[in-house]
Amino acid sequence: MATPLSSGPRSIRRRALLRRGALALLAVGASLFVAAPAQANPTTSAEAADLVAARGHQLEVITEQFNEARVALAAQQEAARAAAAATEQATAELAAAQQQVKGLARTAYTGEGLSSFQALLTSDSADAFVDRMATLQLVAGHQSDIMERAASAGVAAAQAEAAAQRAAAEAQAQYDAVAAQQAALQAEVDGYRATFARLSAQDQQAVVASHGGDERASRSEDREAGPAAGPVVADSQAAQIAIDTAMAQRGKPYVWAAGGPNSYDCSGLTAYAFRAAGIDLPHSSAMQSRMGQPVSRDQLQPGDLVFFYNPVSHVGIYIGNGQMVHAPTSGDVVKVAPLMSGFSGARRIAA
Repeated sequence: MATPLSSGPRSIRRRALLRRGALALLAVGASLFVAAPAQANPTTSAEAADLVAARGHQLEVITEQFNEARVALAAQQEAARAAAAATEQATAELAAAQQQVKGLARTAYTGEGLSSFQALLTSDSADAFVDRMATLQLVAGHQSDIMERAASAGVAAAQAEAAAQRAAAEAQAQYDAVAAQQAALQAEVDGYRATFARLSAQDQQAVVASHGGDERASRSEDREAGPAAGPVVADSQAAQIAIDTAMAQRGKPYVWAAGGPNSYDCSGLTAYAFRAAGIDLPHSSAMQSRMGQPVSRDQLQPGDLVFFYNPVSHVGIYIGNGQMVHAPTSGDVVKVAPLMSGFSGARRIAA
């Protein structure tokens, strides 16, 4: 009788799922509880613009931590469901084993209950008695083996379920903590952006000029931006589909934790684009940065994922000529832009 925790394919997949979820939780936990920046009160338009930019990046970092926590939570919840199903199966198998043992006891040797005393009374000779006692011992040993295996499987399944439930609870707590940080930062960004929006157009232009023409201040132009110069041609069909899909999303707003089709965050856009090409990516820039094959900056090809900052908290799709298509930050839209500063690596997902 197979136990629910045997080394079959389902069990191997469950263990792999648990390992991936645990690794993701460790990665999130390592950077999760960074102290949130103190509340600032901008007194000038320049300060407001600085705070919008700074908090916008911090919000993106937290958003990507949220995305990773969400992926980890889903993995741990699935593992907990699988462990609960294994416990239920083990319980059913234990009950079946008990019934089997009862059946064996009733039918042992004569078809009726047979004790050693009855074996002595019903045996015609000493040899027959010895044979019957050997049969009884064999049946008893088999019964004991059935019960031990079924009981052990039940205990192991219950322990696995308890561990999975604890991991799922921890994942939920981390998810909730990141979501709270995210909401607080979003409120700050909204406040600073409102301060900036109250400025006159002339003052806003002056602030933009003082910040080196920050692209975030030209969002109206971004929303109407046309296609990149010339067609983008990739070396593989999958990369081409991903690029074309991402380019078709230009002008749609950045919304944290969004994965389309009406709004996106950075990793939501890349996951959506590659899903159209038949490639599943986790909705997390950090997790995406560990997939595929590493590519050096001087070997970039259209369709490669490009990552920024350390630890990774932003991702886009390279389209050639030093440009990428990406979902930049809160308050912005999906668009084509030059590779940003803070480049930290690239991965080739579609060969």
